[in-house]
Amino acid sequence: MWKFLQKITKNLILAIPVMMVSGFVFGIVFESQFLKGLIIPFTFLMVYPMMVTLNIQKVFEGGDTKAQVLTQAINFGIVPFVAYFTGLIFFRNQPYMALGLLLAGLVPTSGMTISWTGFAKGNIAAAVKMTVIGLTLGSIATPFYVQMLMGASIEINFARVMQQILIIVFLPMGAGFLTRRHLVKKYGFKTFQKTIGPKFPALSTLGVIGIVFIAMALKARGIASSPTMILYILIPLVIIYTFNYVLSSLVGKYFLPRGDAIALVYGSVMRNLSIALAIAINAFGKEGTSAALVVAIAYIIQVQSAAWYVKFTDRIFGPVPLEPDKEKEAVAEQAPSSAGTEVRAPVSMVADIQKILFATDISVTAKFAARYACSIGHRFNAKVWVMHVVPEIMEAYSSEAGIDLSGQMDQDEKKRLNRQAEELAHEQVRNRIHETSQKVLEEIPHCPLAEENIIIKSGDPVEQIIAQAEQGGFDLIIMGTHGQDEIEDILLGSTAQGVIKHSKVPVLVARPTG
Repeated sequence: MWKFLQKITKNLILAIPVMMVSGFVFGIVFESQFLKGLIIPFTFLMVYPMMVTLNIQKVFEGGDTKAQVLTQAINFGIVPFVAYFTGLIFFRNQPYMALGLLLAGLVPTSGMTISWTGFAKGNIAAAVKMTVIGLTLGSIATPFYVQMLMGASIEINFARVMQQILIIVFLPMGAGFLTRRHLVKKYGFKTFQKTIGPKFPALSTLGVIGIVFIAMALKARGIASSPTMILYILIPLVIIYTFNYVLSSLVGKYFLPRGDAIALVYGSVMRNLSIALAIAINAFGKEGTSAALVVAIAYIIQVQSAAWYVKFTDRIFGPVPLEPDKEKEAVAEQAPSSAGTEVRAPVSMVADIQKILFATDISVTAKFAARYACSIGHRFNAKVWVMHVVPEIMEAYSSEAGIDLSGQMDQDEKKRLNRQAEELAHEQVRNRIHETSQKVLEEIPHCPLAEENIIIKSGDPVEQIIAQAEQGGFDLIIMGTHGQDEIEDILLGSTAQGVIKHSKVPVLVARPTG
């Protein structure tokens, strides 16, 4: 059953049209009104699993404020109004169709924002943040936009729309966060990411195709009486998506670095159609099926266009600037192997710290932990190796997007992306060491951080850090953590908590103050 659902998830671009046709045939042959009773269960099945896999902690990371502001400005200051005015032109006498266009342009962004940003070699961390911020702001803003823009042409029950937003988005969001927290705490992040988490997107897919089937079945006889309706819906959708791609590409190209620009494009174009579909079919009664039909067709354009845009990113934004110093990278790779052959002194009652492994995620909070690595290294006259683990590229995309993407790329392409990610990480770590060393030298005469002692690995961070510490004969692991409150066990649990739990080497976790 799971394998079948996962296969559907990987082929959503085909599964949705098949379910649309199936729903249409069902609606023509059978009386379909009874399907309305399945809307709420399928809605929950669609939204809740997506919330479980959403990595909310990324919102608290900085470094891309300009990209976030520009993205949300496009999402809420431009796209909804383009969708609204396009609806006025094409669906002047069909207000609920126009409502469907508006809803499709109101709730950014989908989990696929993250995966497509990764495929295009953009800033994945920025894309994750855009997804969480866009989903939250969009859910709050949707009732107000609908009331303001559509209130004159259709009857809007503002309280009902707000109620449905609470039920469809915020209730599953809270439940999903608590579920994720419980599962990570109970089984550890590694088990959650590799074994438990991947099952949730398949459930979400089941909800999506179920809602698409219901929407088509309820609207089937209306479509049969006007078969050109589907084509007529496609035209305004193509206009809206084309405008969105052109605008976001221009804004990204001229105002942002390459990685952030790609995240901006997918953070504005990829709308959360699952949420839009659920709102349409739950908040507007029988007429909402017309809006739901528009949203369902938008799925086809959105997925197809995202795949094609990846092919043009290098032409639009230029190639990824990678080329780090190959000689230094080779030394960094060899360092732990040679270090691992040294003879360790007998155990003493006094801690003898000669080799420190500073594991960094290159985040803002890691800078704080770097101070400890420098200070302790200086005090003990110890050597410090800086280690960064790049998650295996497809696992990272799948985890952040909430969709199993492992079957959508061949092995050579995966290796190429992994290699590029490692090279880019090496350059980022090298620059961070240089920056940190300069600041530390103002206070102590020697900073043990050195560019030749860089270790870049790909894979599971907990596994790689523990293996490196033990095989390299390190005396101490130093890491940073994000949190300062009760949610810290989730933020810390992703890597630091796993290292603390399983490492035989002592671990120092530095928490930022203030």
